[in-house]
Amino acid sequence: MGLSYEFSIGSVRAKEKNLLSSSDIEQLVAYNSTDELVRFLNEKSYGEGKNVDEVLKSRTDSLWDYLKSVAPDFSIFDPFIIENDAHNFKVILKGIMSGKKREKLLVEPYTIDIDILNKAVEHKRFDILPDWLKDAAKDAYEIITHKTDARESDAVIDNATMREMLKLAYAADSEFISEYFNTLVFYNNIKIAIRSSKAETDADFLNKAMCDVKEFRKSSVISAALKGYETLIDELSKYSEYDCKNAVEQYKASPSLFERFVDDKLMGLAIICCKRASEGCEPLLGYYLGVETEKKVIHIIESGIRTASDKEVIRERLREIYG
Repeated sequence: MGLSYEFSIGSVRAKEKNLLSSSDIEQLVAYNSTDELVRFLNEKSYGEGKNVDEVLKSRTDSLWDYLKSVAPDFSIFDPFIIENDAHNFKVILKGIMSGKKREKLLVEPYTIDIDILNKAVEHKRFDILPDWLKDAAKDAYEIITHKTDARESDAVIDNATMREMLKLAYAADSEFISEYFNTLVFYNNIKIAIRSSKAETDADFLNKAMCDVKEFRKSSVISAALKGYETLIDELSKYSEYDCKNAVEQYKASPSLFERFVDDKLMGLAIICCKRASEGCEPLLGYYLGVETEKKVIHIIESGIRTASDKEVIRERLREIYG
């Protein structure tokens, strides 16, 4: 007998009780050494390890083992996982081009086997890759081989990944997944535009890098970015889509506040759509995103401890959590 979402939701609601709370996060911020941080996480059974990286890897492994055991249809996670496929392809491509092994940079889980990625690059057999990646992979290979432009090569892969994310999201029959990835891709485009306006990149790069998505004014953004950073920021400040105007205000104050705004925007969607859901895949996705956000928060705290940052500075960088 197959798994049901009724069973999965009951299971995930119980697991949610073990997510980090606001008081847990505040306790982590109060620590002055990473040893204290690791000790707390070990004692809370958050993960196992002698350092933060080991603890978070342990947490990641247990997260995916759990989700695979309770998800009636594991493909609901594909729009999130294919970003790992894109990362792994870029790692393998650059490793083979440079003649340096980079296996330690590969990440799991993935939908494309590592051996397939290696074979595709080593033998230029891009036809063995999934449809969404094969053409982009070939173009990225040609760009990095003939133009030695790693940034443009990455942009081609990232664009293909965003397009596939949206395709999978729209096919998932979930308003949450569609809205989540529309928002994610919209802000990925905004980040590309801002970086490009500062680097004075050309229209060809912007067209290759940006992905069409609902309510994104691609031509207007490209036109503004080509005129420079100040013109772009002025243009983006007029947009109400995805709360862009407020996001830009955060960017003016600090790029790190902008990053937090975007992450909190996405988490806000998960809290509204997933925590209250009583059926479907959303509760599982909410739990997954909750754990991923916790990991990001722990990384921020660890970085703050290592750099002896002021506690208030660390707090300003923290993301809204799901627990």
